[in-house]
Amino acid sequence: MTPRPSPSLSLIAAALLAACGGGGNPLANPDSVANPGQTTGQKLSFIYFQRCINPIYLMPLSVNQNGVVTTNTCASVGCHDDAKGTGGALRLIGAAQPVDLADPANTPDAVRATDMYKNFYSSQGATVIGAPAESRLLAKPLLTTLHGGGRIFFDLDDANAKRIAYWIGRPMPQGQDEFSVAGNSMLSASGECLDQ
Repeated sequence: MTPRPSPSLSLIAAALLAACGGGGNPLANPDSVANPGQTTGQKLSFIYFQRCINPIYLMPLSVNQNGVVTTNTCASVGCHDDAKGTGGALRLIGAAQPVDLADPANTPDAVRATDMYKNFYSSQGATVIGAPAESRLLAKPLLTTLHGGGRIFFDLDDANAKRIAYWIGRPMPQGQDEFSVAGNSMLSASGECLDQ
């Protein structure tokens, strides 16, 4: 005669399984995951991104993979292109057009529907706002974190690395959105990109 597990052991096992997320049908899709929002509530500057960061994605850059140097753009099909790229979570639309923020028709909702904003949103998602050294957007091309695309920047003195670090390190003031005019302070009087 085979001993039967006691009902209390079955209940305990079911409770433990449910407690670690294993309740329900194990072959079904998992429950939706609700990611917590940012704790600081701060955003990065869309103004600076559009003028100074997105152009980096479009410029031909030297790529060093195991000593073999080639040239490519971050937004290319072999890298972070939104449709056919192989570059992980960062997705870019190479044909994204600049948005005229002075045009009253470009309300925040209208801008958020543009391809340029999609690039901004994807890029901001690869950052730890206010902490450039902890941000994948900078760590990966520096190869301080694994980057299948190889080394793009050899150090933080690279002009493009400096711009990315500057952008990440200067979030908009608490309570202001990504379109805050405070982002204009990251540009020179003639509209050039500052990086320090």
